[in-house]
Amino acid sequence: MSLYNNHTGSRAGKTARNTVIVVLLLLFALATLFPIYFMVISSFGDPVEAGAVSYSLWPGKFTLESYSFFFNYSEYSYRWILNSTIVAGAVTVTNVFFATMAGYAFSKLRFKGRGVLFSILLAAMMIPYQVTQVPLYILIVNTFHIENTFSALILPGLVTVYNIFLAKQFMSSIPTEIMESAKVEGCSQFQIFFRIILPLSKTVMAVIAILTFMDSWNTFFWPFLVTNTMDMQTIQVGLKNFRFANTTYFSPMMAGATISAVPMFILFFSLQKYFLEGVTVGAVKG
Repeated sequence: MSLYNNHTGSRAGKTARNTVIVVLLLLFALATLFPIYFMVISSFGDPVEAGAVSYSLWPGKFTLESYSFFFNYSEYSYRWILNSTIVAGAVTVTNVFFATMAGYAFSKLRFKGRGVLFSILLAAMMIPYQVTQVPLYILIVNTFHIENTFSALILPGLVTVYNIFLAKQFMSSIPTEIMESAKVEGCSQFQIFFRIILPLSKTVMAVIAILTFMDSWNTFFWPFLVTNTMDMQTIQVGLKNFRFANTTYFSPMMAGATISAVPMFILFFSLQKYFLEGVTVGAVKG
């Protein structure tokens, strides 16, 4: 907004600049929202018509039959949503818990080898995701023999280096004087972490929760690798069952995609206020 209002030149120059800004922002907004619009509007198309793969920006008729088709198509349609909820929920909770604990340790505790260990973690973050899939698959399938289970879906995503880095950077901005005062009052490290650090870290916890849930919910490749029965598939893997060699049930697939997007919207809008809060140092000013 300050960029929009501040201008040291003429009034005509300010108007021209603001017009360019508004046009660019509208173009970016349209490019961002168009896939969501196309997904939702396509889900109201007729299932039979969509079977011929007749893509259009506006369906021939609006009907909810594609949603009914999605749930009636397979006996596992509800199970796919439940599996995704369990996996994404568990991965989100463990990431918030372990990432904040690790972030606290790296940012506030002094122990031998802290810098080296954190550097190793940062180096691990540079390794492409696809490179780790083969050894991880061999470990899950050939060593632990837990393929096609929730353990195989959840364990590889218990905590990510990126979330640890995010928590560490955020907690580094929390004044150390708070911890020193708590220690004087007799608090242990766990009491400091749970009663002081976590309440001040709601912002980064919300960011970690939203990003992790979205990533885990939308993941296709790993669940596709480690599941071999329809009852263990997640919703993203289950949607591929609507595609065949000669046709695709496009509208029912879009209906499933729309349904699968609802939990992410609920999570985002329920936690979005924490993006706007400046917690950290503001709590201890004065």
